[in-house]
Amino acid sequence: MDAPPRHPLRVPELGLDQTPARLSLWLVKPGCRIDRGQPVAEVTAGPLVVDLPSPVDGALVEKLVETDQPVSVGQTLGWIEERW
Repeated sequence: MDAPPRHPLRVPELGLDQTPARLSLWLVKPGCRIDRGQPVAEVTAGPLVVDLPSPVDGALVEKLVETDQPVSVGQTLGWIEERW
């Protein structure tokens, strides 16, 4: 049996040049069911707060970055396994 597909949760282009960004909050615990479009994490850059939505229905299976850590555009924060 093949493993379910995994999709990266990445930091999007935030539109703020040279402004450091941080992973401010994980909104979902690993293993919890999430729906496509549901916010999974929150990134802040200066006054900007951006919710990162799940690209698929599934579950967060791996967090690569902890809360309050600096992040960069395109960086993979975690992996979502396609389920259901």
